[in-house]
Amino acid sequence: MSDSADQSAFKARVDQVLRQFVQREADRLADIDAELAPVAEQLQVATAHGKRLRAAFCYWGWRAAGQPDGDAVVRAAASMELVHAAAVVHDDLVDRSKVRHGLPTVHVALRAATAAGPRPKAAARSLAMLVGDLLMSWAGQLFTTSGLPAAYLSRARPLWAVLARELVAGECLEILRTGARPDTDTSLKVIRYKTAKYTVEHPLLIGGALAGASGELRRAFSDYGLPLGEAFQLRDDLLGLFGDPSRTGKANADDIVAHRPTALLAQTWQEATADERRDLERLLGRRGLAEDGVRRIREIMLRTGAPARVEHMITERIEAATGVLDRPALPAGAARALAGLARTATVRRH
Repeated sequence: MSDSADQSAFKARVDQVLRQFVQREADRLADIDAELAPVAEQLQVATAHGKRLRAAFCYWGWRAAGQPDGDAVVRAAASMELVHAAAVVHDDLVDRSKVRHGLPTVHVALRAATAAGPRPKAAARSLAMLVGDLLMSWAGQLFTTSGLPAAYLSRARPLWAVLARELVAGECLEILRTGARPDTDTSLKVIRYKTAKYTVEHPLLIGGALAGASGELRRAFSDYGLPLGEAFQLRDDLLGLFGDPSRTGKANADDIVAHRPTALLAQTWQEATADERRDLERLLGRRGLAEDGVRRIREIMLRTGAPARVEHMITERIEAATGVLDRPALPAGAARALAGLARTATVRRH
């Protein structure tokens, strides 16, 4: 998987695993009662999209340790995408985001199913929470039934607890620090735990643990994975406000309407004038923010040079990650694949 064609072929394999698994499990849910059909449908929608990067990193954690390709490891790697789907459903719920992949988010889509009842929006949010919970359960189910030997699975099982703990910690930190005075170090800690680790580092380490990776190789995974995961989220922050919504599939005012603690905002605040800070305080976190308000925030960001500084932060982290790939512990084929995945994760428009 050293070029885009190989990445596409791997993605197709993961898509097939997820489609078959989710269809089967969603059908079993819907069979319980016909009223569950909208929930089953949203479970399928929530898992139908994505770059499948987390599965790819898990797969190459396995391959880098000298293990061969096989359907069982692809199934195990695909479970990482169910973790991601669960995190996205919960994240959209927490952030009250309305659009994802150009479609209504799960808690918005489920309003049709709750429209006839009392407090339909609250009921739809409750259903969405349960969709996210079930997706996380399915992740463990797909992993443990992947077909890999039980001894291999037991090596990786402790890392699932670490993944869940750190993912929840990151989400909690974002909630607790939303609306606070912008600070770059705080923002980086949030993205490290909320996104970076479960996007790159943990999938690599889980794949490596399955394969019995050496300590040296595991250290290389962390040294590569953490800066690359941060670069991935920093790119998302830029695309979130300056990207094309027709490409990103998300509303480009979400971060500022929610007043999330992004590094982009922290870098802006750091160099903003007193008048600009007053404008930011007036506009950030405002529901129904008009386009002229979004435009003003972009103007302040560009005037302070914040996007360029975040681009520099991304470049630094890509260089730190790819600098690890020439270590002796990494086979040449795995190093080439991880270099390609680093580009895919950070050089993108969506």
